[in-house]
Amino acid sequence: MLPARHAVIAATVFDGETALRESAVLIEGRRIVWVGPRQGLSPSIPAHVLPGDTWLVPGFIDVQVNGGGDALFNAEPNVSTLSRMAAAHRTFGTTAILPTLITDTREKMRAGLAAVRATSLDSGVLGIHFEGPFLSPEKPGVHDVGMMRAPDAEDFELLCSLLPRSTLVTLAPERVPAGFIGRLVAAGVRVSLGHSMATYTQTRRALDEGLSGFTHLFNAMRPLGSREPGPIAAALESSRAWFGMIADGVHVDAAMLRLALRGSASPMLVTDAMPPVGGRLTHFTLNGRRIEVRGACCVRDDGALAGTALDMASALRNCVRLLEVPLPVALRYASSEPARFLGVGHDLGGLKAGLRADMVALEPRRIRVLGTWLGGDWQAATTESAC
Repeated sequence: MLPARHAVIAATVFDGETALRESAVLIEGRRIVWVGPRQGLSPSIPAHVLPGDTWLVPGFIDVQVNGGGDALFNAEPNVSTLSRMAAAHRTFGTTAILPTLITDTREKMRAGLAAVRATSLDSGVLGIHFEGPFLSPEKPGVHDVGMMRAPDAEDFELLCSLLPRSTLVTLAPERVPAGFIGRLVAAGVRVSLGHSMATYTQTRRALDEGLSGFTHLFNAMRPLGSREPGPIAAALESSRAWFGMIADGVHVDAAMLRLALRGSASPMLVTDAMPPVGGRLTHFTLNGRRIEVRGACCVRDDGALAGTALDMASALRNCVRLLEVPLPVALRYASSEPARFLGVGHDLGGLKAGLRADMVALEPRRIRVLGTWLGGDWQAATTESAC
């Protein structure tokens, strides 16, 4: 184990904006205190020198993680599940997650909140993502329609109860009372549109209230139409919005994602990962239904998509290869953009003085994770990416 004050030297340090050749990151405790040319380091400082042409990049941030390490948050919303999920995704470069609870009972939501409260920020668990239950039964995906409902005053208090830890709520704007989104945003909750049949006008109204995200853009929402452009058009023309991309080559055709990248909104890579990521399961149960792993996707017995077996290293690789995005830009989609979306860019999403030392050693040609640092602590990768 390296001492509290040490350096990491790499052929390229990507600080979140610029690729710096032959550079170093100086760490003290859990924080970065300096980034600059390796020649600027004192010879007396212990250093971890990365091999060959390895890049040192910011840790990935995934705002949509249902499971990992053979654990599912909805099935067992407890500290042990969160620990297994965070550890499984860290192997693939993800140093911060928003564990995602899909549509469930209020009791399950409270259990998820209690588990997150009992988990340290230093573990990489940033907060919680409630994907539902305030969704449209017309676009349920694999969510349980019977559990979908309109929010009330008790729900509002519940959704705000984890602050200042990050809280993200995916909802259908047309299924919540007028002003509800604005109240959540004013309280500090991030709000995203998903599983929605909202019209273009309804979506614009929600954006005006402070909605800033679009959950797995294109999937489970009103499609783009010539006479009713719906939420997709509203998202892509808004420079104040972020959208999640599931870059597995199945959820959304690569041509559609390339089109989305030409819009004004800011992209974020997400996995929508299920238990098999970093685990051994080939099938699991969700809402009493069998879900099978087929390549990078998870599929219900009736053929409906049910999340993915995608890790962030593979999502990054697909972003470069399928979407034709330069590696530095794709890295921003995996780190600085989700940090900005959650309002934690002062702490995460880059390699700069003052930020937490969450970093990834990345082999750039294969886009393969060699290891990670979580708050300055090194962990070698032990698992190949899923795809």
